[in-house]
Amino acid sequence: MIVVVYVMIGLTNSAFAQGSAINTRIEFKNKGEIVRILDLEEFTAIASERFLKIYEPHEKRMRTYQVYSARSLFDHVFGKNWREAEEIVFLCADGYQPSIPVAKFLAYDAYFAFASADDSPFMLENVLQNNGTVELGPLYLVWDNLKSTELREEGAVDMPYQIKEVELASFSDRFPALFPPANASQQVQQGFLHFRKYCIACHTINGQGGGKAPELNYPLSVTEYIKPEYLKRWIDDPSSIRYNATMLPLAAEIPAREKVIEELIAYLKAISTVKHLPTTIP
Repeated sequence: MIVVVYVMIGLTNSAFAQGSAINTRIEFKNKGEIVRILDLEEFTAIASERFLKIYEPHEKRMRTYQVYSARSLFDHVFGKNWREAEEIVFLCADGYQPSIPVAKFLAYDAYFAFASADDSPFMLENVLQNNGTVELGPLYLVWDNLKSTELREEGAVDMPYQIKEVELASFSDRFPALFPPANASQQVQQGFLHFRKYCIACHTINGQGGGKAPELNYPLSVTEYIKPEYLKRWIDDPSSIRYNATMLPLAAEIPAREKVIEELIAYLKAISTVKHLPTTIP
């Protein structure tokens, strides 16, 4: 079953006024059909507010937010059926589009942050991208990572901000053009999994993926015009190639990081043999 949740939110009361003042509307959809429309201020009636202290990887320090439980919100709106989906795709105002397995939401505690705990502006200084100031609203997905080494090792992966749409979907239906050749090696298959986790939120392959960063495969693959040693450096430390680069380096905390980079490049080489004219995914 595929369920779509559209979140189009402006901030309307005193807590939400840290961000935008536009009107709030949240549309929950099932296969294109609206099943419920809520204002952000109505969240308090269906999910409990709380304070959550996390390690904020974007700022590399502790931070406390006002949040709603993602699991509780999904349970209330969809019943238990959302748990049967494969992936949750988040679409953000800046083009960022991570695809997160539903299994992760069942294994770890995720929350939608909507305000800073101390009533300071709902934004952050992103040290991962040249210390740029980032507006987080209307919603920011965070994880209770203080009790999980694995979550902290992932860095800022799966922490989208400026969320405007949330879609429960099958990965293969949503991103069919990302799969490597059927006879791909184990190294390539592992690289594909890494791309799904670390790269798809920003980049596209054959037009499918995030809209924040360049296409990597069509019409020319990056492996066809960037020398291997520079491609490796670009993934490892983009600022070593470009001053003020906005691309995030692969998180330093990731275990076996050098191996992960090699497997990512192996995937990019393999997918360069499987090119499709990009088409718009509805």
